[in-house]
Amino acid sequence: MRYGVLFLGLCILASCKEKPEETKVEEAIEVKTVVLKDSIVPQETEIKLKTFEGLADTTFVRLADFSNDFAYDMRYATENNFLKTKVYDCAECYTRVKTAKALIKANADLMKKGLRIKFFDCYRPNSVQYKMWEIFPNPQYVANPEKGSIHNKGGAVDITLEDLEGNELEMGTDFDFFGKKAHHDHMDLPEQVLRNRKLLKETMEAHGFWSIRTEWWHYNLSAGSNDKVANFKWECND
Repeated sequence: MRYGVLFLGLCILASCKEKPEETKVEEAIEVKTVVLKDSIVPQETEIKLKTFEGLADTTFVRLADFSNDFAYDMRYATENNFLKTKVYDCAECYTRVKTAKALIKANADLMKKGLRIKFFDCYRPNSVQYKMWEIFPNPQYVANPEKGSIHNKGGAVDITLEDLEGNELEMGTDFDFFGKKAHHDHMDLPEQVLRNRKLLKETMEAHGFWSIRTEWWHYNLSAGSNDKVANFKWECND
């Protein structure tokens, strides 16, 4: 019996040294039944969500397993994107645990205002970055996959805001609009658009994210910028 325990301990230590490219999503997570007080679903509805207990901050997780309060329009799993082609096999939003925790806290603040985060893109496997680079090799808009982007590290998200009925707030341009109107410092926009962008930016910054000047939708977690580029790929159930 002692040898079995020793062997298990050695296996656990060995798994901690795996490269990010070999990172596995934690499957054996305890599932607890919780009632979300400020959820977009009826309060009396019980929802089984996973908890972060026992998970390392760098573990990749599926965000929908930990909160039902987000909305999704995963553009790169469709042809409705600037590449005009589908580069994901299926639509999922994965991030590292630390990114997921920060997103859930930011979203909780927004929900107090009757709003929620809507995702266009989350973690992006490095192999997908190569696909995008092959189609559109412009470093101004697509990170060179040799170096990778923070999307490839599980620390970046592309987002907007919508109300709890699913109506997107006006942000002045669509997602992935490559022009000056998408810049944070472009002020020649309706006051409501400027207020919406400011609300998103200030909320995300309050929870450890930083923006880039040219894309109102893109946010990086400060604590995620030093993680390694990864090529973890999620499974598609369909």
